[in-house]
Amino acid sequence: MEKAKKNPFFLVAFGVVLFVALLNLNYLVAFLNRMIGLIMPILVGLLLAFILSVPMKGLSKLLSRTFKKAESRLIDTLSLILTLMLIAVIVILLCTIAIPELIASVKSIVVLVKMHWPDWAVLLSEYGVDTQMIGTWIEKLDLKSIAERILTGAGSLIGSVVNVASSTVTVVINAVFAVVIMFYVLMSKRDLCRQSKKLLYACCKKKTADRICSVAALTHNTYSRFLSGQCVEVIILGLMIFISFLIFRIPYAGLTAVLTAVFAFIPYVGAFASCFIGALLTLIADPSKVLLCIIVYEAVQFIENQFIYPHVVGTSVGLAPLWTLIAALLGGKLFGLAGMVFFIPLTAVVYQLIRVKINRKQSVDRSDSDLPGDGAPADSHTDSDSDSDPA
Repeated sequence: MEKAKKNPFFLVAFGVVLFVALLNLNYLVAFLNRMIGLIMPILVGLLLAFILSVPMKGLSKLLSRTFKKAESRLIDTLSLILTLMLIAVIVILLCTIAIPELIASVKSIVVLVKMHWPDWAVLLSEYGVDTQMIGTWIEKLDLKSIAERILTGAGSLIGSVVNVASSTVTVVINAVFAVVIMFYVLMSKRDLCRQSKKLLYACCKKKTADRICSVAALTHNTYSRFLSGQCVEVIILGLMIFISFLIFRIPYAGLTAVLTAVFAFIPYVGAFASCFIGALLTLIADPSKVLLCIIVYEAVQFIENQFIYPHVVGTSVGLAPLWTLIAALLGGKLFGLAGMVFFIPLTAVVYQLIRVKINRKQSVDRSDSDLPGDGAPADSHTDSDSDSDPA
Protein backbone atom coordinates (compact mmCIF):
# COMPACT_ATOMS: atom_id res chain seq x y z
CA MET A 1 0.00 0.00 0.00
CA GLU A 2 1.37 3.37 -0.99
CA LYS A 3 2.15 6.02 1.61
CA ALA A 4 -0.54 8.35 0.25
CA LYS A 5 -3.16 5.64 0.85
CA LYS A 6 -1.81 4.52 4.21
CA ASN A 7 -2.24 7.86 5.99
CA PRO A 8 -6.04 8.19 5.44
CA PHE A 9 -6.50 4.51 6.29
CA PHE A 10 -4.70 4.81 9.63
CA LEU A 11 -6.53 8.07 10.39
CA VAL A 12 -9.93 6.45 9.80
CA ALA A 13 -8.92 3.37 11.81
CA PHE A 14 -7.79 5.57 14.72
CA GLY A 15 -11.09 7.49 14.62
CA VAL A 16 -13.11 4.27 14.70
CA VAL A 17 -11.09 2.87 17.63
CA LEU A 18 -11.41 6.14 19.55
CA PHE A 19 -15.17 6.26 18.93
CA VAL A 20 -15.64 2.67 20.14
CA ALA A 21 -13.49 3.37 23.19
CA LEU A 22 -15.58 6.41 24.13
CA LEU A 23 -18.80 4.43 23.75
CA ASN A 24 -17.43 1.74 26.10
CA LEU A 25 -15.53 4.02 28.45
CA ASN A 26 -16.55 2.12 31.62
CA TYR A 27 -15.28 -1.17 30.24
CA LEU A 28 -12.08 0.52 29.06
CA VAL A 29 -11.41 2.01 32.51
CA ALA A 30 -12.09 -1.36 34.15
CA PHE A 31 -9.72 -3.07 31.71
CA LEU A 32 -6.98 -0.51 32.36
CA ASN A 33 -7.41 -0.89 36.12
CA ARG A 34 -7.14 -4.64 35.71
CA MET A 35 -3.96 -4.32 33.68
CA ILE A 36 -2.45 -1.88 36.18
CA GLY A 37 -3.33 -4.29 39.00
CA LEU A 38 -1.54 -7.10 37.19
CA ILE A 39 1.68 -5.14 36.65
CA MET A 40 1.53 -3.23 39.97
CA PRO A 41 4.22 -5.42 41.66
CA ILE A 42 6.53 -4.72 38.73
CA LEU A 43 5.87 -0.98 38.90
CA VAL A 44 6.40 -0.87 42.69
CA GLY A 45 9.58 -2.93 42.41
CA LEU A 46 10.96 -0.67 39.69
CA LEU A 47 10.08 2.44 41.71
CA LEU A 48 11.82 1.07 44.82
CA ALA A 49 14.84 0.09 42.74
CA PHE A 50 14.98 3.57 41.22
CA ILE A 51 14.84 5.26 44.64
CA LEU A 52 17.46 2.97 46.18
CA SER A 53 19.71 3.30 43.14
CA VAL A 54 20.43 6.92 44.10
CA PRO A 55 22.34 6.19 47.36
CA MET A 56 23.59 2.91 45.87
CA LYS A 57 25.22 4.78 42.99
CA GLY A 58 27.07 7.09 45.38
CA LEU A 59 28.28 4.19 47.50
CA SER A 60 29.38 2.33 44.36
CA LYS A 61 31.57 5.24 43.31
CA LEU A 62 33.10 5.42 46.79
CA LEU A 63 33.78 1.67 46.88
CA SER A 64 35.23 1.73 43.36
CA ARG A 65 37.77 4.34 44.42
CA THR A 66 38.63 2.38 47.57
CA PHE A 67 38.79 -1.08 45.99
CA LYS A 68 40.05 -0.42 42.48
CA LYS A 69 40.66 -4.08 41.62
CA ALA A 70 37.28 -5.37 42.81
CA GLU A 71 34.76 -6.72 40.31
CA SER A 72 31.73 -4.64 39.39
CA ARG A 73 29.29 -7.30 40.64
CA LEU A 74 31.00 -7.36 44.05
CA ILE A 75 30.87 -3.54 44.18
CA ASP A 76 27.13 -3.61 43.41
CA THR A 77 26.49 -6.24 46.12
CA LEU A 78 28.42 -4.31 48.76
CA SER A 79 26.74 -1.01 47.85
CA LEU A 80 23.30 -2.62 48.06
CA ILE A 81 24.08 -4.12 51.48
CA LEU A 82 25.38 -0.77 52.76
CA THR A 83 22.29 1.02 51.40
CA LEU A 84 19.94 -1.39 53.21
CA MET A 85 21.99 -1.05 56.41
CA LEU A 86 21.78 2.75 56.15
CA ILE A 87 18.00 2.60 55.74
CA ALA A 88 17.73 0.24 58.73
CA VAL A 89 19.80 2.65 60.87
CA ILE A 90 17.56 5.57 59.87
CA VAL A 91 14.40 3.59 60.74
CA ILE A 92 15.85 2.56 64.12
CA LEU A 93 16.79 6.15 64.94
CA LEU A 94 13.30 7.33 64.02
CA CYS A 95 11.66 4.67 66.19
CA THR A 96 13.92 5.23 69.20
CA ILE A 97 14.52 8.99 69.16
CA ALA A 98 12.33 11.01 66.80
CA ILE A 99 8.94 9.33 67.27
CA PRO A 100 9.01 9.35 71.14
CA GLU A 101 10.05 13.01 71.02
CA LEU A 102 7.18 13.83 68.69
CA ILE A 103 4.69 11.98 70.92
CA ALA A 104 5.92 13.90 73.98
CA SER A 105 5.62 17.18 72.09
CA VAL A 106 2.03 16.40 71.03
CA LYS A 107 1.12 15.51 74.63
CA SER A 108 2.49 18.79 75.92
CA ILE A 109 0.62 20.68 73.18
CA VAL A 110 -2.67 19.10 74.29
CA VAL A 111 -2.00 20.07 77.91
CA LEU A 112 -1.14 23.65 76.94
CA VAL A 113 -4.24 24.00 74.75
CA LYS A 114 -6.47 22.92 77.65
CA MET A 115 -4.64 25.26 80.00
CA HIS A 116 -4.87 28.38 77.84
CA TRP A 117 -8.28 27.75 76.30
CA PRO A 118 -10.29 29.86 78.84
CA ASP A 119 -8.20 32.94 78.01
CA TRP A 120 -8.52 32.28 74.28
CA ALA A 121 -12.27 31.78 74.60
CA VAL A 122 -12.67 35.19 76.26
CA LEU A 123 -10.57 36.82 73.54
CA LEU A 124 -12.52 35.13 70.74
CA SER A 125 -15.88 35.99 72.35
CA GLU A 126 -14.98 39.66 72.16
CA TYR A 127 -14.83 39.32 68.37
CA GLY A 128 -18.19 37.54 68.22
CA VAL A 129 -16.84 33.98 67.69
CA ASP A 130 -19.00 31.18 69.10
CA THR A 131 -16.56 29.13 71.20
CA GLN A 132 -18.99 26.69 72.78
CA MET A 133 -18.47 23.91 70.24
CA ILE A 134 -14.69 24.39 70.25
CA GLY A 135 -14.62 24.36 74.06
CA THR A 136 -16.61 21.13 74.19
CA TRP A 137 -14.25 19.48 71.74
CA ILE A 138 -11.17 20.62 73.70
CA GLU A 139 -12.61 19.36 76.99
CA LYS A 140 -13.12 15.95 75.44
CA LEU A 141 -9.64 15.95 73.94
CA ASP A 142 -7.73 13.13 75.60
CA LEU A 143 -4.76 11.28 74.22
CA LYS A 144 -5.69 8.10 76.09
CA SER A 145 -9.14 7.99 74.54
CA ILE A 146 -7.68 8.80 71.14
CA ALA A 147 -5.24 5.93 71.49
CA GLU A 148 -8.05 3.59 72.57
CA ARG A 149 -10.11 4.62 69.54
CA ILE A 150 -7.15 3.99 67.28
CA LEU A 151 -6.62 0.56 68.83
CA THR A 152 -10.36 -0.22 68.59
CA GLY A 153 -10.36 0.84 64.98
CA ALA A 154 -7.27 -1.26 64.39
CA GLY A 155 -9.00 -4.23 66.00
CA SER A 156 -12.05 -3.87 63.79
CA LEU A 157 -9.75 -3.40 60.83
CA ILE A 158 -7.94 -6.61 61.70
CA GLY A 159 -11.29 -8.38 61.94
CA SER A 160 -12.33 -7.13 58.54
CA VAL A 161 -8.94 -8.08 57.14
CA VAL A 162 -9.42 -11.62 58.46
CA ASN A 163 -12.76 -11.75 56.67
CA VAL A 164 -11.10 -10.81 53.41
CA ALA A 165 -8.00 -12.91 53.84
CA SER A 166 -7.72 -13.53 50.15
CA SER A 167 -7.12 -9.86 49.41
CA THR A 168 -4.59 -9.71 52.25
CA VAL A 169 -2.72 -12.66 50.80
CA THR A 170 -2.73 -10.92 47.43
CA VAL A 171 -1.27 -7.76 48.94
CA VAL A 172 1.44 -9.75 50.73
CA ILE A 173 2.30 -11.68 47.56
CA ASN A 174 2.47 -8.45 45.54
CA ALA A 175 4.73 -6.89 48.16
CA VAL A 176 7.03 -9.91 48.14
CA PHE A 177 7.20 -9.89 44.34
CA ALA A 178 7.92 -6.14 44.36
CA VAL A 179 10.83 -6.61 46.80
CA VAL A 180 12.20 -9.52 44.76
CA ILE A 181 11.98 -7.48 41.56
CA MET A 182 13.71 -4.58 43.32
CA PHE A 183 16.62 -6.81 44.41
CA TYR A 184 16.91 -8.38 40.96
CA VAL A 185 16.97 -5.02 39.21
CA LEU A 186 19.55 -3.58 41.60
CA MET A 187 21.81 -6.63 41.43
CA SER A 188 21.55 -7.00 37.65
CA LYS A 189 21.25 -3.38 36.58
CA ARG A 190 24.36 -3.53 34.37
CA ASP A 191 23.10 -6.61 32.50
CA LEU A 192 19.59 -5.19 32.24
CA CYS A 193 20.93 -1.92 30.87
CA ARG A 194 22.98 -3.73 28.24
CA GLN A 195 20.08 -6.01 27.26
CA SER A 196 17.64 -3.08 27.07
CA LYS A 197 19.99 -1.17 24.76
CA LYS A 198 20.45 -4.18 22.48
CA LEU A 199 16.68 -4.67 22.25
CA LEU A 200 16.09 -0.97 21.67
CA TYR A 201 18.65 -0.66 18.86
CA ALA A 202 17.37 -3.89 17.31
CA CYS A 203 13.74 -2.72 17.21
CA CYS A 204 14.19 0.98 16.45
CA LYS A 205 16.20 3.12 14.10
CA LYS A 206 19.53 4.34 15.40
CA LYS A 207 18.38 7.96 15.57
CA THR A 208 15.22 7.02 17.52
CA ALA A 209 17.16 4.71 19.84
CA ASP A 210 19.75 7.42 20.53
CA ARG A 211 16.95 9.86 21.34
CA ILE A 212 15.29 7.43 23.75
CA CYS A 213 18.61 6.71 25.48
CA SER A 214 19.36 10.43 25.87
CA VAL A 215 15.90 11.10 27.36
CA ALA A 216 16.29 8.15 29.75
CA ALA A 217 19.73 9.35 30.82
CA LEU A 218 18.45 12.89 31.32
CA THR A 219 15.53 11.64 33.43
CA HIS A 220 17.72 9.41 35.59
CA ASN A 221 20.36 12.10 36.14
CA THR A 222 17.76 14.75 37.00
CA TYR A 223 15.95 12.55 39.52
CA SER A 224 19.23 11.32 41.02
CA ARG A 225 20.60 14.83 41.53
CA PHE A 226 17.29 16.05 42.90
CA LEU A 227 16.69 13.20 45.36
CA SER A 228 20.28 12.93 46.61
CA GLY A 229 20.75 16.67 46.96
CA GLN A 230 17.33 17.14 48.53
CA CYS A 231 17.92 14.38 51.13
CA VAL A 232 21.24 15.89 52.21
CA GLU A 233 19.75 19.38 52.25
CA VAL A 234 16.77 18.48 54.47
CA ILE A 235 19.05 16.76 57.00
CA ILE A 236 21.28 19.84 57.20
CA LEU A 237 18.30 22.20 57.44
CA GLY A 238 16.61 20.12 60.15
CA LEU A 239 19.78 20.01 62.24
CA MET A 240 20.29 23.77 61.83
CA ILE A 241 16.72 24.51 62.97
CA PHE A 242 17.05 22.13 65.92
CA ILE A 243 20.38 23.59 67.11
CA SER A 244 19.24 27.21 66.62
CA PHE A 245 16.02 26.66 68.56
CA LEU A 246 17.96 25.00 71.37
CA ILE A 247 20.43 27.89 71.54
CA PHE A 248 17.67 30.52 71.78
CA ARG A 249 15.53 28.22 73.99
CA ILE A 250 12.57 28.28 71.66
CA PRO A 251 10.04 25.55 72.53
CA TYR A 252 9.37 22.47 70.38
CA ALA A 253 12.78 22.49 68.73
CA GLY A 254 12.62 18.78 67.82
CA LEU A 255 9.08 18.89 66.44
CA THR A 256 9.73 22.04 64.41
CA ALA A 257 12.98 20.59 63.03
CA VAL A 258 11.24 17.39 61.91
CA LEU A 259 8.40 19.33 60.27
CA THR A 260 10.93 21.60 58.56
CA ALA A 261 12.83 18.61 57.19
CA VAL A 262 9.63 17.01 55.88
CA PHE A 263 8.27 20.19 54.30
CA ALA A 264 11.67 21.03 52.78
CA PHE A 265 10.98 18.47 50.05
CA ILE A 266 8.42 20.99 48.73
CA PRO A 267 10.39 24.05 47.56
CA TYR A 268 9.18 27.54 48.52
CA VAL A 269 5.79 26.40 49.85
CA GLY A 270 7.26 24.05 52.47
CA ALA A 271 9.34 26.81 54.09
CA PHE A 272 6.29 29.02 54.69
CA ALA A 273 4.21 26.09 56.00
CA SER A 274 6.84 24.89 58.48
CA CYS A 275 7.54 28.46 59.66
CA PHE A 276 3.82 29.01 60.28
CA ILE A 277 3.48 25.76 62.23
CA GLY A 278 6.60 26.51 64.29
CA ALA A 279 5.32 29.99 65.13
CA LEU A 280 1.90 28.55 66.08
CA LEU A 281 3.49 25.99 68.42
CA THR A 282 5.60 28.73 69.99
CA LEU A 283 2.49 30.88 70.42
CA ILE A 284 0.82 28.07 72.37
CA ALA A 285 3.82 27.37 74.60
CA ASP A 286 5.42 30.81 75.06
CA PRO A 287 3.77 33.77 73.26
CA SER A 288 6.64 36.10 74.18
CA LYS A 289 9.01 34.16 71.89
CA VAL A 290 6.87 34.10 68.75
CA LEU A 291 8.73 36.99 67.11
CA LEU A 292 12.08 35.45 68.10
CA CYS A 293 10.97 32.14 66.59
CA ILE A 294 10.12 33.77 63.26
CA ILE A 295 13.38 35.75 63.18
CA VAL A 296 15.54 32.72 63.99
CA TYR A 297 13.68 30.54 61.50
CA GLU A 298 13.99 33.06 58.68
CA ALA A 299 17.67 33.66 59.49
CA VAL A 300 18.40 29.93 59.26
CA GLN A 301 16.42 29.70 56.02
CA PHE A 302 18.37 32.65 54.59
CA ILE A 303 21.74 31.09 55.48
CA GLU A 304 20.66 27.74 54.08
CA ASN A 305 19.29 29.21 50.82
CA GLN A 306 22.27 31.49 50.17
CA PHE A 307 25.25 29.38 51.25
CA ILE A 308 24.25 25.71 51.64
CA TYR A 309 21.52 24.96 49.10
CA PRO A 310 23.49 26.18 46.03
CA HIS A 311 26.42 23.90 46.93
CA VAL A 312 24.40 20.84 47.99
CA VAL A 313 21.52 20.89 45.50
CA GLY A 314 22.60 23.65 43.13
CA THR A 315 20.75 23.79 39.83
CA SER A 316 19.81 20.10 40.00
CA VAL A 317 16.39 20.67 38.48
CA GLY A 318 17.05 23.89 36.60
CA LEU A 319 13.52 25.25 37.05
CA ALA A 320 12.45 28.80 37.67
CA PRO A 321 10.40 29.40 40.86
CA LEU A 322 7.18 29.84 38.85
CA TRP A 323 7.50 26.46 37.13
CA THR A 324 8.51 24.83 40.41
CA LEU A 325 5.38 26.12 42.12
CA ILE A 326 3.19 25.00 39.20
CA ALA A 327 4.77 21.54 39.27
CA ALA A 328 4.27 21.24 43.04
CA LEU A 329 0.65 22.40 42.71
CA LEU A 330 -0.22 19.96 39.91
CA GLY A 331 1.59 17.08 41.58
CA GLY A 332 -0.15 17.74 44.88
CA LYS A 333 -3.57 17.91 43.24
CA LEU A 334 -3.01 14.63 41.40
CA PHE A 335 -0.96 12.46 43.78
CA GLY A 336 -0.69 14.30 47.10
CA LEU A 337 2.64 14.84 48.87
CA ALA A 338 4.47 12.27 46.72
CA GLY A 339 3.23 14.05 43.62
CA MET A 340 4.64 17.35 44.87
CA VAL A 341 8.07 15.76 45.29
CA PHE A 342 8.25 13.72 42.07
CA PHE A 343 6.55 16.22 39.74
CA ILE A 344 9.28 18.84 40.18
CA PRO A 345 12.11 16.83 38.52
CA LEU A 346 9.60 15.47 35.99
CA THR A 347 8.69 19.02 35.00
CA ALA A 348 12.41 19.82 34.84
CA VAL A 349 12.95 16.97 32.38
CA VAL A 350 10.06 18.13 30.17
CA TYR A 351 11.30 21.72 30.40
CA GLN A 352 14.83 20.75 29.31
CA LEU A 353 13.54 18.65 26.40
CA ILE A 354 11.33 21.50 25.17
CA ARG A 355 14.18 23.99 25.59
CA VAL A 356 16.57 21.81 23.56
CA LYS A 357 13.98 21.37 20.80
CA ILE A 358 13.25 25.12 20.64
CA ASN A 359 16.95 26.02 20.59
CA ARG A 360 17.60 23.48 17.85
CA LYS A 361 14.70 24.84 15.78
CA GLN A 362 15.89 28.41 16.26
CA SER A 363 19.42 27.48 15.19
CA VAL A 364 18.07 25.79 12.06
CA ASP A 365 15.88 28.79 11.24
CA ARG A 366 18.81 31.13 11.80
CA SER A 367 21.06 29.10 9.55
CA ASP A 368 18.36 29.09 6.85
CA SER A 369 17.99 32.85 7.10
CA ASP A 370 21.74 33.28 6.64
CA LEU A 371 21.64 31.47 3.28
CA PRO A 372 21.57 33.71 0.17
CA GLY A 373 18.15 34.36 -1.27
CA ASP A 374 16.91 33.53 -4.75
CA GLY A 375 18.79 35.50 -7.39
CA ALA A 376 21.21 36.99 -4.83
CA PRO A 377 24.93 36.49 -5.34
CA ALA A 378 26.59 33.92 -3.09
CA ASP A 379 29.57 36.19 -2.43
CA SER A 380 30.66 39.78 -2.85
CA HIS A 381 32.11 39.23 -6.33
CA THR A 382 30.05 40.55 -9.23
CA ASP A 383 29.57 38.95 -12.59
CA SER A 384 31.67 41.64 -14.21
CA ASP A 385 34.54 40.81 -11.84
CA SER A 386 34.31 37.14 -12.60
CA ASP A 387 34.09 37.69 -16.36
CA SER A 388 36.88 40.21 -16.51
CA ASP A 389 40.08 38.96 -18.03
CA PRO A 390 43.06 39.56 -15.80
CA ALA A 391 45.65 41.75 -17.41
